Amino acid sequence: MKRSILRGTPRRAAALLAAALTVTAFCAADAVARSYPFGPRTRAVNDLGNQYVPFHAHLWDLLHGRSDGGLLVNWQSGFGSSFLPDLGTYLSSPFALLVVVFPRDEIDLAVYVITVLKTACAGAAMAWLLLRLRPGRWWAAGLLGAAYALCGWSLADASYNPMWLDGLVALPLLCLVGEWALDGRRRLLGVLVVALAWIANFYTAYMATLGAGLFLLLRLWLSGLPRRRALAAAGRATATVALGVGLAAPLVTVVYFGTKHAYPGRVTHFTPVATQDLLARLLPTTYGFASPALFVGTTALLLALALPFHRAAPVRVRAGWSLLVAAVALSLQWTPTHLAWHAFATPNGSPYRQTFVLCALLVVAAWHTLSYGVPAPRALAAATALLALVAAVASRSGLVHAYAWPVLLLSTAGALTGLLLLRRAEAAEAVEAAGAGGAGGVTVPEAGYGREAEAGDTTGDTTGDTGAVGRPGLAVRVRRAEAVRSGAAATASGGGSGRAAGSSADVDDGREAGDGPGDGRGRGVGEDPAPAEADPAPAGEDPAPAGAGAATAGRGEPRAGRARARRRVGLAGLAVVVLVGAQLGEAAATSAVATRLRLNHLDDYASWGDRQREQAKAVSEADGWPAHRTEPGREQTVGNDPMVVGGQGAQYYSSLTADVLSRTLTALGGGWTSRGRNVQSLDNAVTDAVFSVGARVHSPPDQHQRWNPRDRGPVTVSRQDVPPLVTVRPATAPDARTGVSAFGPSPYRNQELLLGSRVYTVPALTVRTGDGGRPARAPGDRPGTLVEAPRAKAAAHRPTIDAQCPARSEVYLWAPHYSGTARLTDSPAKPLTGRFTSDAAKIAAMQRLGTAPVSGHVRIELAPTRTGTVPDGAVGCLDTARLRTAVRGLKATGAEEVTVSDGTVRARLPAGSTGTAVIAAPRIAGWRCAADGAAAEPARTHFGLIAVPLDGSATSVTCTFHPPGLRLGAAVGGASLLTLVLLGTLTAVRRRRTARHPALHPATRPRERITSAL
Repeated sequence: MKRSILRGTPRRAAALLAAALTVTAFCAADAVARSYPFGPRTRAVNDLGNQYVPFHAHLWDLLHGRSDGGLLVNWQSGFGSSFLPDLGTYLSSPFALLVVVFPRDEIDLAVYVITVLKTACAGAAMAWLLLRLRPGRWWAAGLLGAAYALCGWSLADASYNPMWLDGLVALPLLCLVGEWALDGRRRLLGVLVVALAWIANFYTAYMATLGAGLFLLLRLWLSGLPRRRALAAAGRATATVALGVGLAAPLVTVVYFGTKHAYPGRVTHFTPVATQDLLARLLPTTYGFASPALFVGTTALLLALALPFHRAAPVRVRAGWSLLVAAVALSLQWTPTHLAWHAFATPNGSPYRQTFVLCALLVVAAWHTLSYGVPAPRALAAATALLALVAAVASRSGLVHAYAWPVLLLSTAGALTGLLLLRRAEAAEAVEAAGAGGAGGVTVPEAGYGREAEAGDTTGDTTGDTGAVGRPGLAVRVRRAEAVRSGAAATASGGGSGRAAGSSADVDDGREAGDGPGDGRGRGVGEDPAPAEADPAPAGEDPAPAGAGAATAGRGEPRAGRARARRRVGLAGLAVVVLVGAQLGEAAATSAVATRLRLNHLDDYASWGDRQREQAKAVSEADGWPAHRTEPGREQTVGNDPMVVGGQGAQYYSSLTADVLSRTLTALGGGWTSRGRNVQSLDNAVTDAVFSVGARVHSPPDQHQRWNPRDRGPVTVSRQDVPPLVTVRPATAPDARTGVSAFGPSPYRNQELLLGSRVYTVPALTVRTGDGGRPARAPGDRPGTLVEAPRAKAAAHRPTIDAQCPARSEVYLWAPHYSGTARLTDSPAKPLTGRFTSDAAKIAAMQRLGTAPVSGHVRIELAPTRTGTVPDGAVGCLDTARLRTAVRGLKATGAEEVTVSDGTVRARLPAGSTGTAVIAAPRIAGWRCAADGAAAEPARTHFGLIAVPLDGSATSVTCTFHPPGLRLGAAVGGASLLTLVLLGTLTAVRRRRTARHPALHPATRPRERITSAL
């Protein structure tokens, strides 16, 4: 059998095992927690329900040709938002394309499957990396790969932020790119891997790149390469990253500029967590939103803690990996390094998004421990003592619950039992290896050299020592001695790679399939290649004995040998079962606990069901885009209802919500959550006319939310006569302000500015407390009156607002900083109950309460749930007759025909139109417009909307959208691609010249291959 095929088999097996263990634990945890799709509990918490599921639903529509818009503009959300930055933020992962194979009403299942696949691929990539770093048992690499995929960060944080999981996958792949840079190989593939990682999710890819850089620096230090060769390797890695990021630039720059034009939200400052909370997150079944989830499994943690005490590993390896883990752990808690990890901006939400890097380093440290053989009992005892110290300190943390202790004890017992069983299997294996080695002529000096390596001499470091440089065959003798000492033949121990760990055969198997000899490393960077006579046996086969005596001795005791082999295999198999069982159990328990506790700490939303199905049907029947918009309604289910159920509304929630959109809707009386980035629908007749909302869906409150009133009424649709999407307004004075800054404090007057007509009466107010007294004025910069919640739940009297409105006018209440309900007490029609919610992260939207009586006296009864503010000018009385007159005027002068296709809007105007053509869409950055065939110019703004000046000669208007940064990114990407092509061409030419004129090398002493800096 060909060795090139066999070499890759252990890595593939390890990757498949890691993926299988990951999927098993992940799904088992959701089944235990009775979470979707294995139970009735929803998993759509926080941004998963508000953003990721809706964005994947929109991608499904886009891929099936059913969306309103395209790659450039999303016409369904925010009255027209830039979609390419959202695509780069939420949907650019290759896994996202899998939504296309799922039914539309199973979008939640599609996102779940994508999440599981990403997590499994992260485990597979880590398992592959581990066997690339050092030889060892394939099943152990698979187990540790699954430990990385099922780390606390993945289970507690990234499982409901699936875009972050792309960083979990990218980190081991980027470390592999670093390994290829060390070898001077696979440059094109390395560039493509970097580009794919940054395209999939540039945010976590940035963190993964930093982590891979630290990984590479340590590998260079351990290699002991000469300075020139080390700098060349570092240069190759830097060039690879630069070219890869350059290829991703068309998307990355668009996202970057999107953040520059986004609503700023809240500026936060980093505060490190307490030490006991930090250490608590190393333990299973702990959970905390604002602390780093460092859990990697007890087995991996014990092995990582045992590394400093593992005398079989070289001192440089023990010191290097231990210090790197400690340094990265400290960097999580220091503000300057915290900012560096997060691109110099403290994020809103979890402040420890780089935690997966430390989890990866813990797993790599654990692999280095195990690859040198199971630690001795004293080393395991020291690691257990450190774990006990961690648990003792963590016991003071409120993140550790009572159920964590039995899980920790069982997992520790399982890990120690499995490791000790594995060590006994190694000991039995070493006895047989020693017998075979004695028959083959292993000399005492060689064995003594192996003991020197065990005592801490770095000469035996197969991860990159230079002690064997210039001494042909010495490294092979050292590895033979290590094979005698540790006996790490994985096949004989029940699932190894078929060769002793530390042997020259294992060293050879540590290279990628197809690696040639003389790469300057041989898994010992800087060593001379092993001589031909030391070539090992193929993977999966026992090494050939050095002499015939071993075979003769083996035939002398067939029964005893077979019995010892069966006992050895049994011990190793039992160790595997115990270790796998312990890890699966604690990982599933940790994930189940996190799933249950998230529902207590975060807002949650229902999966697709009857409510969304009825809303989607109502929207589809009323849809008339682009003749008019259809609003999914004020009673929202998630923060992005238009993407889920269809329509073209104001509602929009993204990290890239445009500043102009948020400020415009706020000035018009709109509400928002998430500190301005989750803008809500505004159920108002004037704004419906301004934004051409001709149909509006009215749904009962979402019954999934416990705080909503119990109302199971039907879904209805109201229709109204509205102007077209493009209208013509009178010209404004040259020096007049027409931007968002021109809005005043009253939303009623701001709506009139956009409408172009006076339609509201804003009366004086009289606000009284429940006992009839005058409330205090609100302090600070919010002019208004304080309204306090009654001390008794069943207060006889409630606060009231009195005002005088024109008879039969529609009454609106605008109270953005009020929480509670409001209703008219004397209304000729059935009054509406307005529900208002506000706090530090949200403001309430303006709401219609009903119709004023004939007398015009309006009394609004308030039921506050907390102390809030009723602003001056809170009540607006809408004259519907004036509004109808204004609408007729806008229709008469508006566009005769409007067509919309992705990022282009075309309107045919009446002949002789003068003034300003206004498109009912926010004037976000990137719009350019032209009248007739004139040259396109940056669009003007009409109080936050797109505007085009008209001189009376134009009969059409065309506006096109190009996301800011797209041209720059395309230029950088093109330059990177051209550079990559040129380098590839030069490499190909150089290889052809070398093939025609091969250099002569001595037969007995192959030279090291010297590679260029690129």
